[in-house]
Amino acid sequence: MALESGESLAEALARVHPELAAVHEVATEPVYLVGGAVRDLLLGSGRADIDLVVEGDAAALAGLLGAEVVAHERFSTAKVKLDGHEVDIAGARAESYPRPGALPVVEPAEHVEADLARRDFTINAMAIPLMGVPRLIDPHGGREDLEAGVLRILHPRSFGDDPTRAIRAARYAARFGFEPEPETATLLREADLGTVSDNRREAELLRLAAEDEAPHAFALLSEWGLVELRPGGAELASRTAELLGSEPWSGVVPRPRSLLAAALGSPGGEEALAQARPERPSDGVDLATSRDPVELVLARALGAEWLDRYLTEWREVGLEIDGSDLMTAGVPQGPALGRGLREALRRKLDGEISGQEQELAAALEGARSDDGVA
Repeated sequence: MALESGESLAEALARVHPELAAVHEVATEPVYLVGGAVRDLLLGSGRADIDLVVEGDAAALAGLLGAEVVAHERFSTAKVKLDGHEVDIAGARAESYPRPGALPVVEPAEHVEADLARRDFTINAMAIPLMGVPRLIDPHGGREDLEAGVLRILHPRSFGDDPTRAIRAARYAARFGFEPEPETATLLREADLGTVSDNRREAELLRLAAEDEAPHAFALLSEWGLVELRPGGAELASRTAELLGSEPWSGVVPRPRSLLAAALGSPGGEEALAQARPERPSDGVDLATSRDPVELVLARALGAEWLDRYLTEWREVGLEIDGSDLMTAGVPQGPALGRGLREALRRKLDGEISGQEQELAAALEGARSDDGVA
């Protein structure tokens, strides 16, 4: 396993999550580190979100930690910050699903084992107690599956109860390079994402799209028959991810939204932009201005190299004059003002004029061009 050589579980926990010592000091009821944080501690693969389960009152434990508490009574959860790290605390609970794809009905549970039994995969169904000597609670064989690189659901109804677990399966398979074991693989292909609300499905897909290996994860969902990629969607998502990781496109638009559109979105204005060959900068600005930034990113991923110049040069070009200068020169308020400014900007973009004096002359000519009135 990926603990450092000779390192005990207690030593690894103290090294990776020193902030949890505060929980040990104040807790009066059994409390456990659970889920992804345990998985990643064993894998040594990074620092997952911190989720704690208490066999008791989550809000009470949060209050003992002396942090500002954001409590959610319906699900017996609370959120605190420890040494700058956000920690989610939940009371141990069991869940049942009134129908496929519905939100679960939550009931308190006495023991953490019942809470672990409601989780998605064995690798996420482990816990470490924070009171006493840390040890691994692993009732479903999660550690063995971690070592084998296997994704395994906890029970045959898992994807029926919550089909979004199939999206999570693609996320974990792509992130860790794991394979669904045979029964899980069969049930994956039978999952019906149509039973889930559009909002929940999109939220899970956006979480997937935020992953470093998102293009591969989308390809897995398609391979399993759970989504239909747009034509060339996997390749477009890969090119888009690469583009957003480099200048000048880094930070132009949120990566998850762009990759989701690249993989699953309906083809739109980006295809026309990709095919366009503007002869002059002003033509490029006319094509690109007011476009959704996602369309611009996708068009660039489809080959519209001219958009690099639009992003770094052309869209930054502005005039030294404005409408008040034209009115001072005798142009009345109305369409002529906008027409004149647009003409001046066009000529400046195309390198035909420079400086305030030439801009004003071009704008006045443009303002008068339609009706001859200054």
